[in-house]
This record gives sequence, structure tokens and C-alpha cells, in this order.
Amino acid sequence: MTAVDPTTLSASAIARGVREGTLTAREVALAHLARIRALDGRLGAFLLVTDAQCLEMADAVDAKRRAGAALGPLAGVPVALKDLLSTKGLRTTCGSRVLESWVPPFDATVVERLRAADAVFVGTPNMDEFAMGSSTENSAFQITRNPWDPSRVPGGSSGGSAVAVAARMATVALGSDTGGSIRQPAAMTGVAGLKPTYGRVSRWGLVAFASSLDQIGPLARSAADCALVLEVIAGHDARDSTSAAQAVPDLTAVLGTGLEGVRLGVPGEYFGAGLEPEVERAVRAAVARLEALGASVREVSLPHTEHALATYYVIAPAEASSNLSRFDGVRYGLRVDGTTPEELNRRTRKAGFGPEVKRRIMLGTYALSAGYHDQYYGQAQRVRTLVARDFERAFADVDAIVAPTAPTVAFEIGSRVEDPLAMYLADVCTLPASLAGLPAISVPCGFGAGGLPVGLQVMGRPFDEATVVRVADAFERATPELRGAPEGAP
Repeated sequence: MTAVDPTTLSASAIARGVREGTLTAREVALAHLARIRALDGRLGAFLLVTDAQCLEMADAVDAKRRAGAALGPLAGVPVALKDLLSTKGLRTTCGSRVLESWVPPFDATVVERLRAADAVFVGTPNMDEFAMGSSTENSAFQITRNPWDPSRVPGGSSGGSAVAVAARMATVALGSDTGGSIRQPAAMTGVAGLKPTYGRVSRWGLVAFASSLDQIGPLARSAADCALVLEVIAGHDARDSTSAAQAVPDLTAVLGTGLEGVRLGVPGEYFGAGLEPEVERAVRAAVARLEALGASVREVSLPHTEHALATYYVIAPAEASSNLSRFDGVRYGLRVDGTTPEELNRRTRKAGFGPEVKRRIMLGTYALSAGYHDQYYGQAQRVRTLVARDFERAFADVDAIVAPTAPTVAFEIGSRVEDPLAMYLADVCTLPASLAGLPAISVPCGFGAGGLPVGLQVMGRPFDEATVVRVADAFERATPELRGAPEGAP
């Protein structure tokens, strides 16, 4: 119906075109499926491509329009669902052999809400096993490659989701963010990625990694599309005891409103050792651009930032150790028989879990063991409180905080696999907001070594996604030259 390539359109443009009849959901779906077939053999973004279901959902949207029924806000928009979101009738593996054949009998809350909004599902992207990783190299099934340079990682753990969006194989994708797993891959692939406030989006149906940290959020090619998707998936859910009973704001209302009167803080602690010079230059130039757009900028201090990495890598593995105990070879998932229940459990876990998951289970089990619980897990929770209080003090004087999303551009595949600490440092800039439960977004702000994307992170007060989106959107509107398809995905 149109000469426009649907894979180049925003989510709002697709939904508007489908509602007005200038596009059909089927032609949009076919264009994205064709792009997956053309590119994904090289990039490895998807574990499952749902061709038949995708076209069935698209046809249902088109039929609904022909019948004169009102269409949802994501009508015909192709969405990729990270492979740890329960989706009825579709294999959901969490990137792990232990769940290689698991087919959920129900939809996660966010999946239900996307269906109700008339979105169309194109597939389930690859991820680090159980979301434990920063490079999408820890998947049990394949390595995902960065479309800007296929010899580089896309970040993680939502690397498949980020690549699906960056290479225009999906208009938007859902990821999960425990310590930076939406924002860091967004930065490394040149897209936008929004981690909502903890509790803003229901975790019901999300296969848990660390229950006090996990949040589901969108990746898209703009902050505006992230806002549109968040409005759909956010809101209270009685099935999730951590779901907040907070009204969902009209995030699209803040788009295009500019930055006059907005106060931004720049934390010096985020510009220390380990930050690549090109990344620092791009981020500082972005801050100067925000000031030129009307924001006031001042230095702020977040003194406990230096302890965030150690704190996270006590709390998250401890909670993972508890959550992953359910994969015992008895109730569901992989089963490797043994002569005793203990042997069955041991053999199943040995065969089903990869090296990084085993490492974190062991770390977490040790931190929770008798005699060490208060020394490690208890102490980490106290430091977590100090990190949150740093942000509270800073937000007394500013409306949002801007900083790098990742300290480096995308690194080479294999370069950090044998060095866990170097891998963990990839999330050093995103961990503090996760520990404090704050909303934060990453948007492209320039290019670093090798012409690879750099991300600007905007962090806000609890449940103030509106300001976070407003700042990110204003920057994007002023810097269109910083967005575009990577060379490897024309």
C-alpha cells in the first residue's frame, strides 16, 4: 500500500498508518520478517522467529480495522520479546539448556498488555543465560553480534533485543534490566533503552534473576517510542507483590516540550578511571548541548558510587542462588536422572547451567551461607541504602542526573570471557541506578573508538519517567545526526 519501507518507521508512525489505513499490519510484518531472514544469519539476534504467529496477529489487526473496531496504541507494531518473558505456547529458554524445551502455559503481564495494544510479535531475541552477562556471549545457544561491527559484542544481557532494534528487524523490543541489561546494550548498539522505576512494570511472568532488582523495559530507536511502549506495559498488577500502585503518567505529553527550567546534575564519580577518553568527550559534549538547549547544569556528588559494583555482585548472585534453586530436574525443565534425588539435582544442574550461571550461584550461595549472611548480604543491603541516599540528596537540587551509560564502546567478542571482573566493569555506570530502583534511559550521544556508538544515561527520581524521557527526547530532537542504521545493517 505504500512505497515507504516500514522497517524505517517509528512505532507511532506504524500505529498511525495502520489505524488510518495507509499501512496494513501484514505488510509491516512481512517487511520485518524479510529483514530478519536477510540479516539474522550473520547477527544471531533471534532464538526464535515466530513467522506464523506474527502474520496471524497482523491479519487479526487488519481484520479488526476493517470491522471498524478501535485499534490499540501499538497497532501493527513489530515487537521482539526477550526470551525470559513467559509467552503462551512459545518456547521460552532464558538462553539456557535447562529450559531448552519449556513452553509456558500463560502470558506474562507485559505480554498480555502488548497483545491488548494490538502489537505483533516477531520473535524472541537471544540473551545471556538467565540474564547473567554483559555481552550476550553467555547464551547456551549462540553469540549475538553487534551490527555496527560483527566482531564486537552488542552488550548484554538484552543484546539480542538491542540488535533486533538497531538492525531494524523489530521496531521495538522488550528487555529486562537488573544491573544495566537494557541501558548498556542500548548504548553499545546505538539505540534507546529505558529502565523504569522498580515496581513501575509488573514482573509477573518474568523468569527471575534477582527479584529486588529486575525490571522490564523497552528498547527502541527513540526515547519517544520507549515512552509509547512504557505507557502500554506499565501499571499496577495485583499478581506481582512488588508492583507499585502508582498512576501511569502521559509520557507522550512531555515529548517536544524542551528543557527550559530543567536542572541537570553531572556526577564526577562517573568520570574516573576506566572511562575511555572518546566516551568522556562524547558525553561531555552531550551535556554541553543539553545546557545550550536551556537546561541548567551543575556538578553533583554520589560518593558511594565506588561501592556499587561490589554491592551488586553480592546482592544479585545471592538472589539468583535462591531463584534458580527451582530448576532441580523435578518440576519442569531439563531432567538428568540419578539414583538419588541429590544426584538427579546435581546432574541436571551440571548439564543445564553454563559457567557464568554456575559462578554466580556459587557466589550467591556462599554469601547467604550460615555465618556469612550478615557479613556479605546484610552489609551489601546497608551499602545499597547509602547509594540510594546519595541520589536522594542529589535530587534535592536537580531534576535529573546525566552520565555515561557504559565506560567503553562495544568490545571485541571473546576479549573478556576469561576475565569476569573486566566483564562486570562494563556495567559500572548503570549499577547505581539499579540498586536505588531509579528510572534511567540511555540514548545515543556520539561515537567513540572505531566509530562505535556511545550512550548518554539520564537518571531520574523514583516514578519520574516523565522527566527522564523529556530530557532524552529533547537531546534526540537536537541531534538527528547521531542516529541512523549501522553500516553493517543498511
